[in-house]
Amino acid sequence: MFKKLSKLACATALALGLPAVALAELPGMRGTQHIGITVPDVDEAVEFLVDIVGCEAFFSFGPFGPFEDDWMTKNLNVNPRAVIEVITMVRCGNGPAFEVFKYTSPDQNPNPPKNSDIGGYHIAFYVDDINEATQYLRENGVQVLESPHPLTGTLLEGMDWVYFLTPWGMQMEIVSAPDGILDEKQNNRNFWDPRS
Repeated sequence: MFKKLSKLACATALALGLPAVALAELPGMRGTQHIGITVPDVDEAVEFLVDIVGCEAFFSFGPFGPFEDDWMTKNLNVNPRAVIEVITMVRCGNGPAFEVFKYTSPDQNPNPPKNSDIGGYHIAFYVDDINEATQYLRENGVQVLESPHPLTGTLLEGMDWVYFLTPWGMQMEIVSAPDGILDEKQNNRNFWDPRS
């Protein structure tokens, strides 16, 4: 399935305190370029991302399909009769773009996955002041789950977080670590940060 690292390579990495993944790399990999999300209504999603979160919409394109063959299955691993009605590209601050999809498909599940579901996910935005950002979300009618929590007792100590839900039910998060996180201080390495 995956090419395994030799026992010697793993032992060397552990002895040096390096993560084993540092020994393998997708050739030319530079970082995350975009994250694709499928939504029930692209206009609503883009309006939320632009008007509430503060992102910038770039352009839209599509549709793709319907195709008479199995192009959608072969290329996108979806139902062969699935159709991408529209895709809108959105950028949120200093981070990867979002590719916001509107699909229709005979086997489409209309419910977003929970974090506990296989394939579950969330997107986190970095903010300078998590309490101010939390209050802003609430004042704009966004459902915020509880209040910001510190990540004490972990290597993310120094970071606070809180989840919120989009109008279509997708989980998102805001985080803040104005003085950095414990891992950076203990291991003299930088976790990715949109401020840099």
